[in-house]
Amino acid sequence: MGPLYPQELLNPEYNLLIGALIGIGFGFLLEASGFTNTRKLAGVFYGYDATVVKVFFTAAVTALIGLFILHYMGWIDITKTFYPKTFWIPTLIGGAIMGLGFIIGGFCPGTSLSAAATGKIDAMVFILGVMIGIFGFIFSYETVWEGLRKAGNMGRVNLPQWLGIKEGLFIFLFTVLTIVTFWLYQKWQDNWKRKMSDEDIDDLGI
Repeated sequence: MGPLYPQELLNPEYNLLIGALIGIGFGFLLEASGFTNTRKLAGVFYGYDATVVKVFFTAAVTALIGLFILHYMGWIDITKTFYPKTFWIPTLIGGAIMGLGFIIGGFCPGTSLSAAATGKIDAMVFILGVMIGIFGFIFSYETVWEGLRKAGNMGRVNLPQWLGIKEGLFIFLFTVLTIVTFWLYQKWQDNWKRKMSDEDIDDLGI
């Protein structure tokens, strides 16, 4: 957040306050968008609600295009953007575990916090499970997980580099893929709606 404003005008300690305000605003938008509804989130995997897919893919495409344009115009240096090394084996396993938790619990870590703030008991239980998982990983890391954590080291590489194509071409292909995904998911959702009663649709909020 700091680089987004002149450091000589605002003390760097205000980063915490700015972060808190952004977090509150983000949580408000999650709740207003229905993202604290477990049925809406689980609907991604069952095919009756494409909202989450559309939001996340739109955010990814917007960030890709925005960063590419800002870099092209010389306003930022994208080569100085930090991202960690890629360990593809734990990434796939961790993604599968998180996806399974998403389906079972109906939340991701961020939406669970927003839902808990509104008083939802299931979100609080979900957060408790997250905390148990976090501390379980910490205390068993050296004896159980350290080898897996360092498996499949690909170094510091991004998708365009791994695919061997230019960043601009990758962004174009990803944008096309996003549009196609939206269309397919909408077809899937429409198919679900045709099979549902009006009461089911209202209950699911789609």
